[in-house]
This record gives sequence, C-alpha cells and structure tokens, in this order.
Amino acid sequence: MTKCKDDLWQARGRRLAGLLLRDCLHPAVRTWADGRTAAARGPWAVAFSGGADSLALLLLLWAHWPERRAGLVALHFNHRLRGAAADADERFCRRVCRGLGVRFRMGRWKNRRSGASEEDAREARFAFFDRTMRQIGARALWLGHQQDDIAETMLMRLARGSGTAGLAAPRPVQRVGNQLRVRPLLTVKKEEVVARLRESRISWREDRTNAGRMFFRNRVRHEVIPAWQKAAERDVLAGAALARERLEEDDSALDAWVEELRPLGRGGVLNVAILRNRPRALARRALHRWLLAQPLAGDLSRQGFEDLLAAVEAGHGTRRSLGRNGFALIKNGRLRFERHRRRA
Repeated sequence: MTKCKDDLWQARGRRLAGLLLRDCLHPAVRTWADGRTAAARGPWAVAFSGGADSLALLLLLWAHWPERRAGLVALHFNHRLRGAAADADERFCRRVCRGLGVRFRMGRWKNRRSGASEEDAREARFAFFDRTMRQIGARALWLGHQQDDIAETMLMRLARGSGTAGLAAPRPVQRVGNQLRVRPLLTVKKEEVVARLRESRISWREDRTNAGRMFFRNRVRHEVIPAWQKAAERDVLAGAALARERLEEDDSALDAWVEELRPLGRGGVLNVAILRNRPRALARRALHRWLLAQPLAGDLSRQGFEDLLAAVEAGHGTRRSLGRNGFALIKNGRLRFERHRRRA
C-alpha cells in the first residue's frame, strides 16, 4: 500500500469521495445527517482506529459534508494490546487528522488486565467514547461498520437465540441513551471499501489480530462466511443486509404496537390484562420494558424470564423472586415490583 504524505490527505479524501458517492451511503443516515435535530447539528464524533473502514468513514464525512468539518472530532482509543504496532496506529491517526484539519482526541486503556476479552476491550473503548463525547458536547458517534459486519453480527446473534431487536443490528441510526450511533457504510461491502482506498492510493493500518482465530467474530468472518457463500452460490452479504432491513421494520412495528397498547402505567406497573390474548411477541416486549424500568431488580436468567413471561400471559396471581431486593408480584391483573421487607 502506497503511503500518503500529510499534505495529500485532503486530496485523497476528495478522490475517495468521487468513487464512493454520497448516494452510496445508507439513505437513513443521509436523511438524518441533513436534518435539524440537536444531535445532527452538534459536533460529530468519529470512531477512528486507523483501519480501512474507519479511515474511509472519516475521509467521506470530511469530503461529503464540508460544512461540518469544523465540528468533526476523531476519537482514537489505544488498547495497548499490540505494543509498538498500537502506538504506530495512534501516530498514523494523529497524522491523518492533522492533514485534514480535524480535531483529534486520544485515550489509552490504563486499567487493562491480562487475558482481557474482546468484550472487555469494547467496553473500555466505548467508555472512552462516552466520556469524550460528553466533554465536547457531541451526541452523535459515527462508526465504520460495513455490510460484512451485518452478516457476521447476524450469525453471531443467531447462535445465542436473539430476537428481532438483536438480529436487526447493526442499525444505520441507533439511539443508545441520549446518544446516537450512526453507520453510513452498511450499504457498502468491505471489499469495495478496500478497493476504493487502493484506487485512491490511500494507506491504512492493519490490525494483525483480525486475521487470527482467537475471537468468535474472526472465526465467523474467515471460516463461516466463505463456506456460507459457497454453499448458497449467491451474495449472502447482500441477502443478510436485506434481511436486517426487514427485521428492523418488524422490530419497529412491534415497538409501535406496544406503544399503542400502553401497558406500562404509573409507578412502573404493567397492565397484564391488556396483553391477554395478544401475540406473545407483544407480551415479551412489554415485559422487557417493565424489567428495564425496575432499577432494583436483579439479573434474570433466560429461563427465569420465560417463566415470568408465561405467568404474565396466564394473568394468574404469582410471586417470583427478582434478586435480593424484591420480587415480581402479579395481582388483580397488574404486575409490580415489591421490595423485600427489612427486618428491624
């Protein structure tokens, strides 16, 4: 891969934007980005590892939304897992941002422990993103997930029995708390991102751990997807992306139906009677919402949730433990959380 000098990054960005046009990006993201919401109008934080996807993302945002350049902030997190290579990634990202005139914020994993998992690294990275976004007043985080990530995520979540909400990930525009995560490259395959970068003579950083087989996602990427593609004899990545869109539509429809029923009342009480003789998917979704509204409820196992769901559907009086702080009580067609009585 040909190296780019600092003073050529703006020219390379324009070249890449001429190959990956704005119309190539996900339409939901384009509509959101051109809107007038506070998140869209405020600073845009960009997760920037230095890899092909995140580099393409930063360059395309810089080129396609020139009016937003002053509000772009690249966030780079050094996991300190790859020694000198990780430090070289950091220097590369800093150099790219200097060439584009984009603000650069960097964090390092100071409290990492030996044997940390992929999930541990992700949590540390997003904790840094959240802290920094609060500091700079950004409510939108741009991520470089592309179409290959859809198929990988779908297969991984199928393995653990996810429903429509889980299988509809990653979403182009996703609300997480008071922030939005935005993914414009979900309409573009990884091979096209790489091809357009090479055609534009743009270098990027490679994380050698991505080629290994230690992590589940890597095994899915390098072993399962190629076998699936060969067996199907069709474009499974495009098929998975289309299925994800349909699943998101269905998931949104279920959310809207629950909203219309309004089973959650004041004081965190669930009206079980409203859900009687309704599709089970509505009762499941309403119960999930009820549990999220109970700050004192402990973690509920999958089987424990299914048992409570069956009780909600039956509507009979029941009392089930929800951890050390209290229990779920169904009485008179209402489900409520009641705390344990403390002994004097």
